[in-house]
Amino acid sequence: MKNAAYATRTSEVSKEVEFENLKRRIHGKLVDKLDLTRVSELEGDTLRREIRLVVEHLCDTEDTLLNRNERERLVDEVLDETFGLGPLELLLKDHTISDILINGPRNIYVERRGKMEKTNVVFRDNTHLMQIIDRIVSKVGRRVDETCPMVDARLPDGSRVNAIIPPLALDGAAVSIRRFGSNPLKLEDLLNYKAFTPEMVMLLEGAIKARLNIIISGGTGSGKTTLLNTLSSFISNADRIVTIEDAAELQLQQDHVVRLETRPPNIEGKGAVTATDLVRNALRMRPERIIIGECRGPETLDMLQAMNTGHEGSLTTIHANSPRDGVARIETMIMMAGFEMPLKAMRQQIASGVDLIVQANRLQGGPRKITHIAEVVGMEQDTVVMQNIYQYIQEGIDENGRARGRFEATGIRPSFMDRLEAAGVRLPSSAFRQRTMMED
Repeated sequence: MKNAAYATRTSEVSKEVEFENLKRRIHGKLVDKLDLTRVSELEGDTLRREIRLVVEHLCDTEDTLLNRNERERLVDEVLDETFGLGPLELLLKDHTISDILINGPRNIYVERRGKMEKTNVVFRDNTHLMQIIDRIVSKVGRRVDETCPMVDARLPDGSRVNAIIPPLALDGAAVSIRRFGSNPLKLEDLLNYKAFTPEMVMLLEGAIKARLNIIISGGTGSGKTTLLNTLSSFISNADRIVTIEDAAELQLQQDHVVRLETRPPNIEGKGAVTATDLVRNALRMRPERIIIGECRGPETLDMLQAMNTGHEGSLTTIHANSPRDGVARIETMIMMAGFEMPLKAMRQQIASGVDLIVQANRLQGGPRKITHIAEVVGMEQDTVVMQNIYQYIQEGIDENGRARGRFEATGIRPSFMDRLEAAGVRLPSSAFRQRTMMED
């Protein structure tokens, strides 16, 4: 029995090697046969149809026995290799996948519905993987090589890509792809997933319309960017919005949007444009709202200055585990700007500039929740005073290993209610009555 199983596995491996060799031969012949001047004249779908006919003809010239399914797979993979991202195309077509994690050419993992699993997808070798990485980053005007072995980029659908290559990555190039589909999650989707409650949505919608400054805080993969996209849908179509990102991934639906993206240094180490540079430039562009994809350095000080000098209604995200940690992280990032600012003055800037901190967390088992909506009330001596308006309390784990808990209203009425009413936003007093609003 063992010998039979071993022979079967050996036969399958041998067959797969033959298939890869055949695919490589046909791909090489296709590249030799392509008329690049004609290729550039054709549209995407038309080009793919015509090239498919060429690939099918090349398959007929090979003296190999392929069944119908194998032949279709061969044609699709050669086309993906020619026009797409090779083995990644199969994963990118699966809309249930939220993350693709590549640890070298042979180990590719995906996160599906909050759980990590290994796939059968592989690259031929590290050179093949490097070719695909180069294809991704070159489309957005970036590069990755030994002098610049780390890069942030994006896919055409807005998905975020980070790549790090040897010699920094010891076991082959490592790529992380955070999926943002062509149909991003909408407010109704997040409500259906119980990421927050209708009362929390009403408060956040009112805060956006009343031009409160909001910081979305959370860990990696907690849904900060998704939440930022969702909240931005409440912004008036008449507002002039300037967005600033390292790799453009925000998908704002308004008409009057100016999108800015940072630029890494060139091969000589010059020409870098940082988020700080873009924030300062944005202030000269008559913005009504500034949205920074993520504050992670000295640009935080400029963002706070903007919030304090007439650019109300600005939004950004930061990495932190709680609203209180978020304030501490803002202080740390202000210090990175290199100014010797007294701690009290720094906290006064935060207290007067930031109105709301929305905390997003990814809980055990994968669910993403808004765990706190905290108002920044002001200063008391040297401390920034905050109060939770809504919060999520985890009570345990269900039989599927997913966190369960309840959303609560703390009973505190926000001090900015007069600003909401001045903007024409009326919220019922019952929205803030102390109670359990929803249970998982």
